[in-house]
Order: sequence, then C-alpha cells, then structure tokens
Amino acid sequence: MAPEARRRLIIDGNNVIGSRPDGWWRDRKGATRRLVASLQALAARTGDRIAVVLDGQPLPDLPEGTHDQVLVAYAQRAGRDAADDRIVAEVAQDADPSSLTVVTSDHGLARRVRDLGARVAPAGDFIRELESVRP
Repeated sequence: MAPEARRRLIIDGNNVIGSRPDGWWRDRKGATRRLVASLQALAARTGDRIAVVLDGQPLPDLPEGTHDQVLVAYAQRAGRDAADDRIVAEVAQDADPSSLTVVTSDHGLARRVRDLGARVAPAGDFIRELESVRP
C-alpha cells in the first residue's frame, strides 16, 4: 500500500496574501475570500487537510469553522504576531507536529514552528501551487 499522500497544511493567511503584490491592500476582505476559495479548490483537488489562520475580525460570510474542506481560523487577540501565536499554539497542541507543514515566509514564525517539529514551506512556492488550481 502507498503511504498517506495528503498533506496537513496550516496557512499563515495574511503572510500569503501579503506576499503577492496584486493590489490586495485595496480590498483586504476580497483578498481573504480569494485566498480561501483557492485553498478550497486545492483541498478538493488534492484531499489535503488545510487550515488558514487570519488576522483581524472574522468576516461575516467566513466565520471561524470549516468551509468546503478548509478550516478558517482567526487570531484570538489583536496586535503584533497574533495570528503567529495562534499558529504556534495549534502546532504545539497537535499530536503529530512533524506531519504539519506551515506555509509562511515569516522567519520568526518559521523558527518557532520548526522548533516544535513542523515543516515550513515558503509562501511564494505555495502561491505558485495555488495559481495552478485557481477557481
């Protein structure tokens, strides 16, 4: 039998959104919705288990919870590194952190999750993958 091929991904949502200069700053809510739609398309195609952690207040149409195979979560406080802290907490409490890949280009967050045993994938590489499955 082949080993489990599906990935377990935690996406640093605002880091991924902010790493592409596509005008996201003019419509932050729209950029968040586009990212989640792309993640949903990826999950549907690959079977990957995907969670995305976002800064700010939950969008009314994207409250915290699972939306078409993608778990949407928000920072639990305001301020610097709030989403990073949520990601670190999720990795720390996971039964098998070595099976997780955190997608971020934030060096501080990358160091913190690697110290817990998770792998890290750069946002730029992941964006190229998402562009191939854009809805």
